[in-house]
Amino acid sequence: MKAVIINKFGDLEGSIVKTDLDVPRPLEKEVLIKVKAAGVNRPDILQRQGLYKVPNDASPIMGLEVSGEIIETGTAVTKKKIGDRVCALVPGGGYAEYVVTNEAHCLPIPKGLSMEAAAGLCECLFTVWINMVKLGQLKENDIFLVHGGSSGIGMFAIQLAKQLGATVLATVKNKKKSDFCYSLGADQVIQYSVENFHDILKGKNKTQGVDLILDMIGGDYFEKNVDLLRDEGRLVNIAFLKGNSVKLDLSQLMMKRINLTGSTLRPRTVEFKSKVASELRETVWPLLDRQKIGVYIDSIFPLEKFKDAHMRMESGNHLGKIILSLD
Repeated sequence: MKAVIINKFGDLEGSIVKTDLDVPRPLEKEVLIKVKAAGVNRPDILQRQGLYKVPNDASPIMGLEVSGEIIETGTAVTKKKIGDRVCALVPGGGYAEYVVTNEAHCLPIPKGLSMEAAAGLCECLFTVWINMVKLGQLKENDIFLVHGGSSGIGMFAIQLAKQLGATVLATVKNKKKSDFCYSLGADQVIQYSVENFHDILKGKNKTQGVDLILDMIGGDYFEKNVDLLRDEGRLVNIAFLKGNSVKLDLSQLMMKRINLTGSTLRPRTVEFKSKVASELRETVWPLLDRQKIGVYIDSIFPLEKFKDAHMRMESGNHLGKIILSLD
C-alpha cells in the first residue's frame, strides 16, 4: 500500500510517501478500512517533529482520523460488516491507503456529509467531548471560553457548546478568523493580535467570571486563564503551543476552588475510546445528521501533497479542518 513514512524526525524533508508497504491485518475486534480521506491534526505535526510519543502498540504512520469503507473484519467483530462506510478514530496509520482500528471506534457517516468532511470529525469531536463535556462539565448557561476558536477543536467546541446552551467566548488571531467563529455561533470573539483578551473579559465579567476554559495555548495564557475563572471554575488544557511551564498562584486556586485538569486522547484505552464513541453516537451524531453542527473544510490535499497540508497547518492561517484525500 501507499503511505506516508517518517524516515527522520524534524522538518518535512524527513518524511516521504512510500508505495510498497504491507497492508495491515485486523486483529479479532478490528476492521480494515480502505481509506478515502484522512484528517490532519496538530499531533501529526508534533509526531513528525519527534515531539509526540507514539504508543508502543500503535502504527508509526501519522494520522488519527479517517473516513472510508470497511473491506475486512476480524474474527470477533459483531457490529460492523464489510461494505460499511464509516468515519473512524484510529490509533495511528491514517496517512495510508489502508488502516485498522477497533470496530467500536467506527461511526457512521452523518447524513449529507462527504467522505472528506467526515474524515475531519473523530479526532476533534472525541477531544472536545472528553475535555469540554466530561472533564470540563459544561452546563447550560455556563460562560465558556475556548482559545484557538477557528481551529478544528475550536470549530466543534463552539458549535457543541452553543447546542448545550452555553454562552461562548473565543480568541483568534485576526478578523477573518473572528468572522468565522461568529458564523459558528460564538457570542464574543477577541482578536488577540490587537486586543488583550484578559483585560477585555476581566473588565466585562469582573463580577461574574468564566465558568470553563478550554485551552490549547499554555504558556503565559495560564495565569490569565486562572484569573478569569469564577469560583469553582474549570480550566482544561489539551495542548501548550506557547510552552508547558507555567506559574501557578496557589492562593487563587484555593480561594476560588478552581479545578485544573487536562488530557491527551491517543494513549487512552480501547475501552475508554469505545465508551466515548458510544456517547458521541447517541448525543452528537444526531446533531450532525440534522446539520445543527457542521464540519468546515479549510483545504483538501492529495496524500502526495501532505507536506503542503502540514505547512498550511503550521502557518496558523487555516479555518476549520485540513484534509488529505486518497480517493
